[in-house]
Amino acid sequence: MAAHAPHHPIGIFHEHPHWFAPLFAELDRRGLPYERIDAASHAFDPAERGVPYSLVVNRASPSAYLRGHAHSLFYTLHWLRHLELLGVPVVNGADVYSLELSKARQLDLLEELGLPYPRARVINNPAQAPAVAATLRAPLLIKANVGGSGAGIVRYETTAALTEAVKQGRVELGVDGTALVQECAPLRDGHITRVETLGGSYLYAINVYPASGSFDLCPADACQTTEGVELVRGACAVDAPRTGLRVEAARPPAEIVAQVEHIARAARLDVGGIEFLVDDRDGRHYFYDINALSNFVADAPNVVGFDPWLAFVDYLEQRAGLAHAKVA
Repeated sequence: MAAHAPHHPIGIFHEHPHWFAPLFAELDRRGLPYERIDAASHAFDPAERGVPYSLVVNRASPSAYLRGHAHSLFYTLHWLRHLELLGVPVVNGADVYSLELSKARQLDLLEELGLPYPRARVINNPAQAPAVAATLRAPLLIKANVGGSGAGIVRYETTAALTEAVKQGRVELGVDGTALVQECAPLRDGHITRVETLGGSYLYAINVYPASGSFDLCPADACQTTEGVELVRGACAVDAPRTGLRVEAARPPAEIVAQVEHIARAARLDVGGIEFLVDDRDGRHYFYDINALSNFVADAPNVVGFDPWLAFVDYLEQRAGLAHAKVA
């Protein structure tokens, strides 16, 4: 078991160049020691018996392949398991990250917990899609098992349309050759709800209204509140495209909040967002995504009334034992 001196820095393992600017700004403001670790260019020695971090914070993204960093996806899992073998504390460790990398595993967890989710089948060959689609209600989604930021999701209005796409070789399964064929529910009131959790407990919730035809629900990319107020997207590049995403604060019923916390704790999710929709056909809620990567909503004080990055850094201080080891 490795020893960890309290003055060791926090290691922030990340790949996206902009999403975590608010995190670094808050760490700097508090004078906390930390080190940025590039998830897209990294190496480790299996013989090492310790690392110079009081805590490693895993902020690797499954959407890294969209930025030319597909090589970081499964490497990250190997390094996290190495850290855990050494006894290094990790925020969102290997088990959580492997859940982030598999929509199929997420549905397994929801099934195990007895919680509702849109009906789906898991396939490893596009040729299987028409047969399994025939057992589901249209419209249908093909969802890459490894997604991120709405990537790898295609909607088909009918089984016939999906069958034709398969014949034409247009159905792709993603970087691990696995995909879901899933029912696509009409959204009640045109939004999904994302509930953020920290340490297994409710942090806040937002309703997200996606841009027309888009599956990108990244909260840091939101452009406006539902009242049309422009949001300061501090976690995005200055020249990032405006997605048309709109958001508003939400407070789900206590029953759903309790279910979200149950999911977070069962998944051992340190920080993350759990998304659900209400199917306009039956009025019931269905969970459909468990996100281990939370970059929080853009301009959170303007949307939810407080800055969740402060709560997150409080959590990191506590986990790292750095509350009384700040540097000048």
